[in-house]
Amino acid sequence: MTIRTRFAPSPTGFLHIGGARTALFNWLFAKHHGGEFLLRIEDTDRKRSTQEAIDAIGEGLSWLGLDWTGEAISQFAQAERHVEVANALVERGKAFRCYCTPEEVQELRDQAFADGRALRSPWRDRDAGADQADKPFTVRFRASDNDTVIEDEVQGTVKWAAKEFDDLILLRSDGTPTYNLAVVVDDHDMGITHIVRGDDHLVNAARQGQIYDAMGWDRPVFAHIPLIHGDDGKKLSKRHGALGAQDYRDMGYLPEGLRNYLLRLGWAHGDQELFTDTEAIAAFDLGGLNKAPARMDLSKLAHINSHHIAHADDARLLELSWSWISGLENRIADENTIKARYLRAMPVLKTRASTLDELAQQGYFLIKSRPFEFSGKAAKALKDDARERLNRLFITLSDITDWTEGVLSQALQEFADAEEVGFGKVGQPLRAALTGGAPAPDLAQVMVFIGRDEALDRITDQMSQGS
Repeated sequence: MTIRTRFAPSPTGFLHIGGARTALFNWLFAKHHGGEFLLRIEDTDRKRSTQEAIDAIGEGLSWLGLDWTGEAISQFAQAERHVEVANALVERGKAFRCYCTPEEVQELRDQAFADGRALRSPWRDRDAGADQADKPFTVRFRASDNDTVIEDEVQGTVKWAAKEFDDLILLRSDGTPTYNLAVVVDDHDMGITHIVRGDDHLVNAARQGQIYDAMGWDRPVFAHIPLIHGDDGKKLSKRHGALGAQDYRDMGYLPEGLRNYLLRLGWAHGDQELFTDTEAIAAFDLGGLNKAPARMDLSKLAHINSHHIAHADDARLLELSWSWISGLENRIADENTIKARYLRAMPVLKTRASTLDELAQQGYFLIKSRPFEFSGKAAKALKDDARERLNRLFITLSDITDWTEGVLSQALQEFADAEEVGFGKVGQPLRAALTGGAPAPDLAQVMVFIGRDEALDRITDQMSQGS
């Protein structure tokens, strides 16, 4: 049997972070078993479904690296097939035409509520007479008189009493199919073997299970995972901040970082926290899914993302972070020079950042426009005899042709010894001259990253101001 999973979002907005996790779990399970991961767009609500939202979902999945098999399937396009199955259920005696008016339905519903049961239509056991032929009707599913049981890979055995289910509408009075019918038909026709989704769909699984049974179709394996909560323990909502996958992209997270974080948001494999895609695919199984709700923790996301930034390809990081880098200054005189500096510095910079934005900021000293304006500690470091010392240091550094970290580090220490001062008396004014007070790594590394000519020019800027 080929394992087939699916992700079936409604195209009414962006790819919600909870939906992204659902898609990831289905993708991983299919990959683990060498199966197929399919995408279905549940666009039957024509008023709320938009092409913009469909595009946003596809963009979010593609950015996350969750590739699907074949073309995305439109649920709306399968409407004729849904109607066909509804009519088949009528022929089997598993569904019926209901001619109740909306007012009659409300009266029946009120009475059923008072009796502590779900609505049952009087038409479930009546045949329509000739006087009903031209009247509008809905097609309702004949709810089971027996308890409904779902065996769920996460929730275990879940049972509902028969009285909890009404005669579900399958086709509205205008002939359009409803959600639970469409989902069952689509999942059956697509050959879906496993459905991993939020536990807010658990009661839908009970309704859908009845339809599967009525059609004589095998039920898929269900796994209903708890929804993601905010750090306050409440269901994740807009008040908790960014909700879309693209929001996290725009905040500077890597797709592999977000994948790794979402993987651990409701699933565990021992104590392992950090995963490559290969490791995640090899390890993922439904048995690792947790029954308790997971909490969104941005600090943990930042920690995991920092690991993936540190292990990412330098050239790729430069490309991904360029929009942040180019936004640090209003004008970049020589893009190639700046890119070369960042690429030289990347092995160090990427160990100091948890997002691409931070990565750009860590290298601001590489791009900062001269002449520098000083304030705070940087301004203080250039007072007293600091500029005069920079004059003497400039002579020492000018004589160095082997512009490498080890040589420069030794030269700075030897200069401090010759001056008979602590290294801070040399390092602090030099750091101010080289970086303008921007965050930066070790001084020898800074000089290598910006290059010999630029380093000497920046020192000269401060020497001339002190003359």
